[in-house]
Amino acid sequence: MKKRNLFYAQSGGVTAVINTTACGVIETARKQPARVGKIYAGRMGIVGALREELVDTGKESARDIAALRHTPGGAFGSVRYKLKSIRESAAEYQRLIEVFRAHDIGYFIYNGGGDSMDTANKVAQVAKSMDYDITCVGVPKTVDNDLPITDNCPGFGSVAKYVAVSTLEAGIDIASMPATKVFILEVMGRHAGWIAAAGGLAGKDRSEPPHLILFPEVPFDEDRFVAKVKESVERHDSCVIVASEGIRRPDGRFVAESGTTDAFGHAQLGGVAPHLAEIVRGRLGYKFHWGVADYLQRSARHIASKVDVEQAYAMGKAAVEMALAGVHGKLPVIVRTSDQPYRWKVGQADLAKVANVEKTVPKKYIAADGFHITAACRRYLAPLIRGEDYPPYKDGLPQYVKLKNQLAPKKLPAWKG
Repeated sequence: MKKRNLFYAQSGGVTAVINTTACGVIETARKQPARVGKIYAGRMGIVGALREELVDTGKESARDIAALRHTPGGAFGSVRYKLKSIRESAAEYQRLIEVFRAHDIGYFIYNGGGDSMDTANKVAQVAKSMDYDITCVGVPKTVDNDLPITDNCPGFGSVAKYVAVSTLEAGIDIASMPATKVFILEVMGRHAGWIAAAGGLAGKDRSEPPHLILFPEVPFDEDRFVAKVKESVERHDSCVIVASEGIRRPDGRFVAESGTTDAFGHAQLGGVAPHLAEIVRGRLGYKFHWGVADYLQRSARHIASKVDVEQAYAMGKAAVEMALAGVHGKLPVIVRTSDQPYRWKVGQADLAKVANVEKTVPKKYIAADGFHITAACRRYLAPLIRGEDYPPYKDGLPQYVKLKNQLAPKKLPAWKG
């Protein structure tokens, strides 16, 4: 079989382990010199392909590639850039195929969330219609854990661990300073409350922090919220709250909608914690503090879940193996085979069935009153945060790698887009 080159790109919000997946892709591809020639990565994701800015990963040492396994962020740069329909963005799709043809890209591996899987699926369709021989494989990634079919998403286990630990430690802090009655931690999650749910792992039951969890799946009722906060303070002398950024009012409006949108057309969110704090102060008069986990939750590689790291690497490895086997238009997924003991294996799913479909927290995982998780949810979440996989440290700080990111020579005229 003819040797072909491979193109890998990272997309969307990065995670603590997306580089672990990159490591799995590159190390696995390097072990197939008879099948894989150059291994390129897109500088700033799919935009790197459009601009013909292809990072030649062959210029990176085996040691530095291995260090990606414990380095957060996106080593090659990531971007939120949504390719529209094939009809609307025909010129962009044609440009991608031209770049792939110019660099003899035979394998395209796209690492991202639902929008990214949609892009990978469209590229697979366009390549076929243009009679260009390429194998397109997606790789799941999202801290939101909202991709369907896969049991969980690489990146989620580590952010879940960070949020659970932060909630546990903040709860201890609040108990030490009884003048403060309410602490609110705002976490990511636009439509799916998986990250907020993970905060529930901090306590053995609802007598321990977090006392309340606010899910996007449950309409926010201000009166019920205030009553629950008051009840918690009277019963436990404090109320620790984990709130998803995407909680909505009964009419569907985000509680913390800024009025702007991101590159994918999604409403820009932020500020739900201070908004809730103002409700608490205005209606109950309690002293409060709030925090926003923001980028800290998704970049905290120092406290990554070992399970998450192992799964992220396995997804990258499986993606290359699938591509080399000629598996086109699919992505590897995580299949849970047992809760206790926790076991999982690698499966496959069609890109078309994952693209633009969001998996929200099911009702069976949310307590009857809508403010906490159930035992079933705890069984699902608990294995995903297990184990530690610390990066190497020097002088008290983790040692992360920064790649050279040398670009391959361009062969085409500059992109006009």
